[in-house]
This record gives sequence, structure tokens and C-alpha cells, in this order.
Amino acid sequence: MPKKALITGITGQDGGYLSEFLLNEGYEVHGIIRRNSSQEFYRLNELKIFNRVKLHEIELTEKYQLEDFLKKNSFDEIYNLAAQSFVGTSFSSPFYSLDVNTYAVLNMLECLRRYQPEAKFYQASTSEMFGKVQETPQNERTPFYPRSPYGVSKLASHWLCINYRESYDMFISSGILFNHESPYRGYEFVTKKISSTVARIKHGSSEKILLGNLNASRDWGYAGDYVKAMYLLLQKEKPTDIVIGTGKTISIREFVEKCFSFIDINIIWEGNGLDERGICSKTNKSLVEISKQFFRPAEVELLVADPRRAKSELNWEPKVNIDGLVSMMMEYDLRKEL
Repeated sequence: MPKKALITGITGQDGGYLSEFLLNEGYEVHGIIRRNSSQEFYRLNELKIFNRVKLHEIELTEKYQLEDFLKKNSFDEIYNLAAQSFVGTSFSSPFYSLDVNTYAVLNMLECLRRYQPEAKFYQASTSEMFGKVQETPQNERTPFYPRSPYGVSKLASHWLCINYRESYDMFISSGILFNHESPYRGYEFVTKKISSTVARIKHGSSEKILLGNLNASRDWGYAGDYVKAMYLLLQKEKPTDIVIGTGKTISIREFVEKCFSFIDINIIWEGNGLDERGICSKTNKSLVEISKQFFRPAEVELLVADPRRAKSELNWEPKVNIDGLVSMMMEYDLRKEL
């Protein structure tokens, strides 16, 4: 009998890549999708796996729906990837963010404790829990200091997982994942916003990229690499929490430059603060401008992983570097934005 895996957030970027990975490992893959809402299945379709996964309409925040489902269906591994994962939205919708990112996790943990205590559970934690970083790089012992409702909500669920693991001897592991992108990243995220707009500019669009803090730096990796680390975490003999990242960081400014360089445009920066602009060196046309609306109420300036435990304990290292990631995203967007 093949192992059975359940993935929440299966229609998202990570859900698609993880589904593909687990199917290739011989798993029977099930996914939870929200009821009565428009779903984007394009990732599953483009990965050619839509007809190979079994989807179930369940609201994770509705205790009795999830309880009934887990009474009737057992799984070897459960990967919780569902979340309100956009930091900006968490400031405008903090109650919703806490509901989806924290209370839904508590609901799952409690249902598993009662009905499937032997199942292995993976929680998608995040580098945003480090927020106002207390040391650089950040590892498993770095103190947390979240700077957004999103970071707070994920930290609460992270500690709930630790509490259930230690209180009830459940196999619960969390991957503290740093930023991971791909061609299937949502358009609300800054990397996809940049790559897709650059592609449209290449095809003749006159639009400009409006951004906030250009100096914010992140540890950006490829989502397709990171889902393997999720899987490896649940194959360990004992549950644990491990930082997953590349150990390298670049700024949003540098990411912009790399994307434009892919279409042979050299960006020159002029001005300061809100008046700063990114200008094409050949045409002197303004292509990047700063907008106050894209600044966070509390900024996170630098996130960079110390991934040594992932390497030593999981034998995991990212295969795609930042230049490979940019190439991958730009090639995809240049095709899609025609």
C-alpha cells in the first residue's frame, strides 16, 4: 500500500511542488481546498498532476468539518501549508490572518490528537518570525521578534506545535523556511510583481514598477528545492524544527537589477527616499519608482538563514541559486505575459 499524504494549501506554490514531489515518491496525495471559493488550479494543471491528486472541500477553521473528515480518512503524513501568507495583507486583515494561520492550526492539532495521533505533521513556519533580527544569520536558537500580524500568527502556531509535540508525544516538525520563490509565486509577492512587470515591459508595456523599501534584503531560494526539505523533515526518526534557507541574501534593489538585466536593460538609480527612481541607462526612461503605500508599518530589513543543521541532519542543500531562480521566473513570465 502506498503512503497517504494530506496537503493543506495544495493549490498554492508550495502545495503544487510538494504534490509533484510526493507523487514521484509513490505517495497517494490528498489535498484540502476551501469550500465555496474560487480556486486557482493552474499550478496543478501546469505541473500535470491535477488528475492525480484527490481534493476535499473543507474549511480548516470549522472544527466539525475537519473532525468529521479525519474520523473517516487516515493519513501517514500531513503537511500544513495553508495560510494567509502575504505580510502586507496581515496588517489590513489581522483578525483573518490570526484565524487562518493560528486557530486553524490549533484545530488541526486538536483533531489529530484525538483521532490520528500517529500521523506525522509538518508545519510551515517562516523566517518572518525572526522579524527584527537579534543576530545574523538566523538559526534554530535565534530569538524570535516578529514585526507583523503575519509573523505573530505564525509564531503562535509554531509554539502550539512545540507544545503539542512535547505534551502529547506527537510527531510534529516545523520547517522555518526563508523566502522561496518560483514561476508559480503569487502576483501579490514582490518577486513575482517584479519579474512579471519586467516581462510586460519587454513586450512593450509602458508601465512602471512601484515598490517600497528597496533595501530590504532576503534569503531567496527556489520553492521546488524547499519542498524536499519538508519531506525529509518527516522522514527523520524524531521530530524537530529546522531552518531552511540558502545562507545568502540580496536586496530587493538587486533583485530588480537582475530581472532587468535578463532583458538587457541596465538600471541606474537616482534620487533619494520616496523620490528615488530606477532609470534605463540607454533611454533614460523611469522604470522603477517608490510608493509610500508599499512600505510596511514595521519593516523587516534583513533575513538570512544559517542552514547548517539542514545540511548536516537532512543532507539537504538548495540546487538553484538566485541567478538560476531569476532566469526561471523571467523565462516563464516572458512566455506568459505575451
